[in-house]
Amino acid sequence: MNRYIVLILLIIGVMSHQAMAAETAWEASYRLEVAGQYADAITALQSGKTAKKEPELTELRIAWLHYLQGKYNDAVGHYESAMKINSDSIDARLGIVLPLLAQQRWKESEKYLKQVIEASPWHYTAHVRLMIAEEGQKKWNVLAKHAKEVSRRYPTDTTVLVYLARASYWAGDGDGAKEAYMKVLNRLPGHFEAVGYLSSLNKK
Repeated sequence: MNRYIVLILLIIGVMSHQAMAAETAWEASYRLEVAGQYADAITALQSGKTAKKEPELTELRIAWLHYLQGKYNDAVGHYESAMKINSDSIDARLGIVLPLLAQQRWKESEKYLKQVIEASPWHYTAHVRLMIAEEGQKKWNVLAKHAKEVSRRYPTDTTVLVYLARASYWAGDGDGAKEAYMKVLNRLPGHFEAVGYLSSLNKK
């Protein structure tokens, strides 16, 4: 009986080793990313065959993994490399603004986001990230107008309304801020920021 158990364990061990050996560079990279081992996930992609077969995807993956590590300049460099491979890439433009926004490089972020919007006028993610850049530069009137326009296209969305509320408040439009935050609560009851703002009005 003991010999039988040992044999089963040996078979399982061999099968596990074979399965690991058969793991592709992409599978290893995604597995390591999930485990939070971002540097190792990059190393898994840097074999010659992997990079040559999918150079654009390799650059995008490495850029993303650098971003997750907080290595923003490295991330920007790899996103730029991806754009050199494919100048039409929306993914690379949306990607590069993440490290740029993290570094508060608002104007550079705007440049890439406006390129996306030019290609895809009502691209939701591009508009929201552009609002982040506008907020960072305190362009309150620009942001309020922008948020109103996007909200007309995405009337159920709360994120855009929050930006509208913030911009209205800082632009000195208290009634506009109140109205926008009330709309937020109609879509997402209990929204922390909206509840906090409206509660502060009731205390005055």
